[in-house]
Amino acid sequence: MMEKKVTWLELFYDLLFVAAVSKAGHVLLHAEHGVISFEYLMKFVLIFIPVWWAWVGQTLFINRYGQDVLSHRIFLILQLLSVLVMTASLSTHFDQYYLSFFVGYIGSRAFTAIQYLTVHKSKSTHQQRAARYLGICFIIGILISSGSLFFDSWVRYVVLYAGIAVDIVLPLIGRKNLVKVPIQTHHLLERFALFTLILLGESVISIIAVLQADHWDLRSILFAAFTSIFVIAMWWQYFDNVEKKVSKEIQTAGQAIIYGHLFIYISMSMIAASIQLLYLNELNYVFMLGFGFGSVLLYFLSTSLVFHRYRHAHLRLRPVHLVTMVGVLAAFVIVDLIYQVPNYVIVGEDMLFFLLYAKLTT
Repeated sequence: MMEKKVTWLELFYDLLFVAAVSKAGHVLLHAEHGVISFEYLMKFVLIFIPVWWAWVGQTLFINRYGQDVLSHRIFLILQLLSVLVMTASLSTHFDQYYLSFFVGYIGSRAFTAIQYLTVHKSKSTHQQRAARYLGICFIIGILISSGSLFFDSWVRYVVLYAGIAVDIVLPLIGRKNLVKVPIQTHHLLERFALFTLILLGESVISIIAVLQADHWDLRSILFAAFTSIFVIAMWWQYFDNVEKKVSKEIQTAGQAIIYGHLFIYISMSMIAASIQLLYLNELNYVFMLGFGFGSVLLYFLSTSLVFHRYRHAHLRLRPVHLVTMVGVLAAFVIVDLIYQVPNYVIVGEDMLFFLLYAKLTT
């Protein structure tokens, strides 16, 4: 099979998601009375999931069936316009922008479904069957979500996200159809790595916000230095794995990559937000520890899961490695609960954890 290349139009498509991811991540900066309320944590998740799934839908179609031809370019441009409308509508004030968000998101999903249902007859029987299955799944999700237009208040959102949930879960249920049409692993890992760069950019923006502080002292300098090394170690750990430690030849349905990256991306948004909130001391100390170290733990567990399946067998982490890393993180939390430490010490501990993780895995 000829190796698929990422096209310039795909990269242009990703640009819109820079804004979408940024708007979603900013929801986590709403700290009140020293905590990020459950309401805003939920709003972040509810905004982020449709953004991620809209991107995944088109990316997976391109991976399995996409060609750099006029018809596919037109569909991707239509996707671009839908995502533009959806991104402009992302807000914590859901009711005010609901209709435009709905049009943008459903438009994006509908174009993806149409592409699957019109896969050319020259494709193999397995490819046609998988495409038809996915197209029907996505139409079902669209129809359920469209029912939200007939309701007001919270019921509207229950119906909308029920459709999104069905959209996400049905490909898992129909895995037997998808394994017969395996993903092109090299292309898919490259696409998800590029989206990871977008999320990593949010942490870089947080560092810039710290560097723009009016008042500088030793604590500020240490915080900025530790945070910079921390983010570089994240980059090192992730991209060294993608480039050197995983097998691009393994053929699967790709679901570990797809669904595992949702948790990687959520954790990266949380880490980016925690950098700013930690520097500004806007969080209650105990909540700050839980949110900061919790996001690091989520990143560690999700990256370990995603890369385990694709890592060369002799390079896979063993249980002792996992226990050691979780133990290091737990030790930091326990010490910080016993002795209240300044913010630069906490971010320094994150830095040490990621340096150890990068060294262990690369």
